Amino acid sequence: LSAYQSHVHGLLCGLQRRTTATGQTMHERRGVMRVKANSPARLVVPAILAASLLAAALLAVTASAKPVRAASFLGTGSKTCKVKRGASCKGVRHHHANLRGRDLRGAHFETADLKYSDFRGADLRGAHFERAKLRGTNFSGAKLKGAKFGPLRRSSKRAKQAQAQPAPSCSPSCSGANLVSTNFTFADLTSATLTNATLTSANLTYATLSGTNLSGTALNSANLTSANLSSANLTGAYLNNTNTANTLWINTICPNGTVTNTGC
Repeated sequence: LSAYQSHVHGLLCGLQRRTTATGQTMHERRGVMRVKANSPARLVVPAILAASLLAAALLAVTASAKPVRAASFLGTGSKTCKVKRGASCKGVRHHHANLRGRDLRGAHFETADLKYSDFRGADLRGAHFERAKLRGTNFSGAKLKGAKFGPLRRSSKRAKQAQAQPAPSCSPSCSGANLVSTNFTFADLTSATLTNATLTSANLTYATLSGTNLSGTALNSANLTSANLSSANLTGAYLNNTNTANTLWINTICPNGTVTNTGC
């Protein structure tokens, strides 16, 4: 809005100078300040009034503008949850939620739809994001030690049934969290579980992934520049077009199961 106000201010000053110059010229030629109906000065006056009204409206909007407040509740309709430590927010749907800097240790967000939400600087240690939809979510600087982003755990009854049947494909029952284009810059993901998660085009620059389980995870076109992958498990992970410049590899398990200290 400040840019619009500056533009309007410049317009007003220019119009006023134009009006003054036109009036002075007519005064010199006629000896009186008499303006014809089709003269430039007469036509400019309504424009000045309109610009003044626009400036007043912009000032009013600026005065009434308020910063986005942190979310106290998530979800819509009958499925909502209170934002707090250990919150039970399974399956809630809330896009663009402002959860910046919140204490959400041990919170449950399984199957929740939290696309484009802001978790910057939040404490999410031990939080659960299994099968959550987190496309475009910002986790910059968040504490995610022990957080889980893998597939949902099956009940013991379903596990026994699965033993007697052929292993199912990982779509959709085994798919992890959708973290496409998610921002994990400087995030602490130590010992987090990201099994079968989709991290395509995710930004993991300077992220700490020490001891993190990334088995079966899609990291295609992800940015792992200067990330710490010491003791991380990348068994079966996809690293097509992944940027691993200056990445730290110490006892890291590569997609083919070999252990490396130099890179996969």
